[in-house]
Amino acid sequence: MKVIICGAGRVGSAIARHLSTENDVTVIDQNAELVRKIGDALDVKAMVGHASRPDMLEAAGAKDADMVIAVTFADEVNMVACQIAHSIFDVPTKIARVREQAYLDPAWADLFTRDHMPIDVVISPEIEVARAIERRLEVPGTIDMVPCCEGKVRLIGVHCNDDCPVINTPLRQLTELFPDLDIMIVGIVRDGQLSVPHGHDQLFAGDDVYFVAKADRVARAVTAFGHEEAAARRMIIVGGGHIGLFLAQDLEANYSGLSLKVIEYGAEQAVHLADRLNRAVVLHGDALEREILDEANVSQSEAIIAVTNDDETNILVSLLAKRYGCAKSFTLVNNNAYWPLLTTLGIDVVVSPQESTVSTILQYVRRGQIHSVHSVRDGAAEMIEADALETSPLVGRPLNEIKLPEGIVIGAIIHDGEVEIPRGSSVIRPKDRLVVFAEAKAVKKLENLFSVRLEFF
Repeated sequence: MKVIICGAGRVGSAIARHLSTENDVTVIDQNAELVRKIGDALDVKAMVGHASRPDMLEAAGAKDADMVIAVTFADEVNMVACQIAHSIFDVPTKIARVREQAYLDPAWADLFTRDHMPIDVVISPEIEVARAIERRLEVPGTIDMVPCCEGKVRLIGVHCNDDCPVINTPLRQLTELFPDLDIMIVGIVRDGQLSVPHGHDQLFAGDDVYFVAKADRVARAVTAFGHEEAAARRMIIVGGGHIGLFLAQDLEANYSGLSLKVIEYGAEQAVHLADRLNRAVVLHGDALEREILDEANVSQSEAIIAVTNDDETNILVSLLAKRYGCAKSFTLVNNNAYWPLLTTLGIDVVVSPQESTVSTILQYVRRGQIHSVHSVRDGAAEMIEADALETSPLVGRPLNEIKLPEGIVIGAIIHDGEVEIPRGSSVIRPKDRLVVFAEAKAVKKLENLFSVRLEFF
């Protein structure tokens, strides 16, 4: 697949990193230093120029491109790039990042249709991040939660503390010790490295664990890992930009009995927030100052959600809030280089804008009968929801007779709307919906698994 990425910032670089090993990727950006860095780091064609100009898109190969992904910092550049890709070069798939919420107002729902501004997929990182935080709030005690299969199945991430009941136990024995624990453990992160486990593997304190479960069994499963936290009702949001405002509005709409405070550094933006929010208390000030955190009643708060534009501020505010008595921290971090440090520092949940955005884009890049894709741990793995084809060698045979490629595990099977957590005797039938987890190195094999021809076994 030939892909043109407009924008070499963090999101554009993350997308290029995911796609460059399997596709012909060209990246365009006005910033020569960013172009140089991405050209040195990845096997891509990197070009300096204006991504919305026809001559630049032509030089990047738009005439025979399969997809244009426009993720520059300017919404208008992204929209124009997609318009030109459609009108002049007839590029089949156009994806644009649009940050300004005014463009996304339901009143202008026809704006991005084929007859007006033909963008196939509009991505708002701010909305994606806010919803990622809400999903984690929905299931207390989790570090990640992704619904799939119309909400019937969930991928859950939890951290194993010293008192976790299931540590130091071979995974194959978990069903014997916990007969009602109907889950499939699909990934373990240890010392910063993610891997798909085997039955003889054990969990240790400090591990992050990813498992697939039926939606109605999630609460029981999370409890089995030692997490029985109550849902947060006293929250503080730090940062009243696009993410903070959207999140606050959603929390007000969806959570009754919520005590919500928003801390915003800018005076003008604080006034804007106060006008837009109904029940939340807006505080104007620096969240790094103890007086402001005390005014927000941080010691009695159950969650601090730091979503400013500055990673260091988000990290420090989260650590200060935990030190002053806040139960849990949710921290927005753009620079993934910080990730290995954060759990050791005491950050509970890290949210990455790139991961949320990349997950949406990968759904349109992966080949085969793909319904959804979720990037896990900055691309270390992917969870893919897809249909089993009649031609697949997976169909009609018990799973214990099939040797899956290393790094791939089937987390759930959905047949006629019923969810089954697979065991060795499980049999996949044609058109069953599968939830599959794969390490990054195995994604290509997984993609082939859901393509028309299956030749990798």
